[in-house]
Amino acid sequence: MFYNPLKRSVDGSTIRTLFSILTISILITSLTSVNTSGRLRTEDDEINFTILHTNDEHSALIPHSPAVDHDPDNEEDPTKGGFARLATAVEEVREEKDEEVLLFNAGDFLGGSAFGWLAPEEGYAPELHLLQEMGYDAAVIGNHEYDYGTEVLARYLMDAGYPEMHEETAILASNTEAPADHPLAEDDLYRDTALFELEDGVTLGTFGLIGKDAVDVAAYTDDVEFPDQHETARNMVERLEEKGADIIVAITHSGVQEDRELARDVDGIDVIVGGHCHTPLYEPVRESDTVIVQADYVVRYLGVLELAYNPESDELRVVNEENDRDYLIPIDNRFEPDQEISDLVHEYQEHLNDLISEKTGNRFEDLKETVARSDFTLYNEPPQQETPLANFITDGMRLVTGNVTGERVDVAVQANGNIRGDLVPGSMPHSEGNISFYEIAETIGLGYGDDGYAGHPMVSFYLTGEEIRRVIELAVLMEELLSDSFFLQFSGVRYEYNPDNAVLFTMPFSDTPIATGRAVTGVDLYTGEGIQPVDEDHEGYTELERGDEELYHVATDRHVLSFLPRFGDMVSRLKVEPKDAQGEVISDEDLDQFIVHRQDGSELKVWETVMEYAASLPEGEDGIPEIPEYYEERSGRINQTWSFPYIWSIYIIIIIAAGGTVLLIRRWKKKKEVDDSKDDDLEDD
Repeated sequence: MFYNPLKRSVDGSTIRTLFSILTISILITSLTSVNTSGRLRTEDDEINFTILHTNDEHSALIPHSPAVDHDPDNEEDPTKGGFARLATAVEEVREEKDEEVLLFNAGDFLGGSAFGWLAPEEGYAPELHLLQEMGYDAAVIGNHEYDYGTEVLARYLMDAGYPEMHEETAILASNTEAPADHPLAEDDLYRDTALFELEDGVTLGTFGLIGKDAVDVAAYTDDVEFPDQHETARNMVERLEEKGADIIVAITHSGVQEDRELARDVDGIDVIVGGHCHTPLYEPVRESDTVIVQADYVVRYLGVLELAYNPESDELRVVNEENDRDYLIPIDNRFEPDQEISDLVHEYQEHLNDLISEKTGNRFEDLKETVARSDFTLYNEPPQQETPLANFITDGMRLVTGNVTGERVDVAVQANGNIRGDLVPGSMPHSEGNISFYEIAETIGLGYGDDGYAGHPMVSFYLTGEEIRRVIELAVLMEELLSDSFFLQFSGVRYEYNPDNAVLFTMPFSDTPIATGRAVTGVDLYTGEGIQPVDEDHEGYTELERGDEELYHVATDRHVLSFLPRFGDMVSRLKVEPKDAQGEVISDEDLDQFIVHRQDGSELKVWETVMEYAASLPEGEDGIPEIPEYYEERSGRINQTWSFPYIWSIYIIIIIAAGGTVLLIRRWKKKKEVDDSKDDDLEDD
């Protein structure tokens, strides 16, 4: 028989008991604070929430490394990343948590894989659309969002539904100033800050920065300006505090080093969610009172930062360790792809295949089709050195550009910043040794042309032998003074240099380096056909001597050409002036006349030269081109060597001059003593 309390009579004892309970409840209420939701809060109460984060997706919509290995039906599938897998990982964390979960993106969601080529196509914004579908709360604009220029970026954001979509996924660019009449500013396509409500009225405020290095390597920023990062951050912190933010998160595309500098210099930032330098931070970096996190690149990981905030003490704690939670979750085949996101990615892939077919005249029709085979990985490392992949790419630029122009190209040049990662062949039974269109495009597919298509256009022009030596001197100088992005790779020459001789000294106060122009000790020009051989002798090579005024045909891309004369202007003795075939100097304003066009008038892209080069290699038994073993190792094109330090020559001259001066002074003193002695003798007489 079940007991029914409603049948119990209410006597005096019961009333006294109820009164006592009510009195105790009132007393407890008076001794504790009550939050807006009515929950009792003590001083030890904390609000828990989670920040999920990614950065530098670089249009890597599908599983990769390499993409040809992907086999969703194989439990051994070794591929990483993929937006559909990422969506599943995000949703699993959200379902697990009984707390607020925010999802942030630290920039460069665009630019890298061939999927980024859809951005210039009107009506397409694949990366940002997918971020919105996955429920990202905010994203910042990084340097690669400018790969196709500011007008394309504005249209891309509008195609993604902005400014209305700020309410779903805020686009932050706090230290970005577009001209007032530019669509980026006029149409409110980016914001300075965003606020998010956690539980119990606690507010989290965010702002977004693009860093100094990111600005330096951004391709086409046009008239957009980027005010000082630290000053902007101070203003944003103040503004967010005025708006009532209890917790402040900076989402930055700056790199860990700049993030640390920001944390040291600007008070009030609780968390920095970073990007740009592609660093997997398996544990947060702590600088001053700021926690810094970053999640590698191309969707290899989902970053997870679990936090606890005490409104009474205004203290914020990282609680991953006590929750036994890793800071980075690998995105791999453990996650079933989200069907909705997977369907969208497939739709974009179909559009991309149509674009590839159109651009290549149906020579290539599928993103994943095998272009060549290789038994080895073509590595793009170590930094600031010759690499096998760079040799492969520059050889393609030199040889294919020569074929298209009908004139032999003597030297091809490419910058490391345009070469992305290694070229990795397939390793699975169904893909072993295969290198697909996707992999090649991913390594060298950056840039944009006047024809409206993605990819840096090739340019060809003429330099004297002396100017080629100067370009190499500039390469050495940039290696010493700038990041790996500016390190230059070559085809058609080999050279020796002493990096210690690049800079004589740095001017005090101004930090201006004084270049010697004498770091390069020898340059040989390859005069043969095809791949330049690894040959310690001079067979097939001729020395480029100082002062050589003969004209040589040079190929690079428009982006590299745009900064070569600029760097030469900074160091007058290394001045470089691109010329036409008749030796006429072309001004900086007219450099576009050097763009290489095919017979149909279309621009020849860097990625096309490399793709065609790979497809033209000798075929194996199965009829598929094979990459020669030559590209398994370096081939001695760029060689550091020891030479007599140039600064020592200056020291020796100074020492000799000083010694000579001392001798002259001593002789003068001795002569003076003799003369004085003679004068004394005369006076005695």
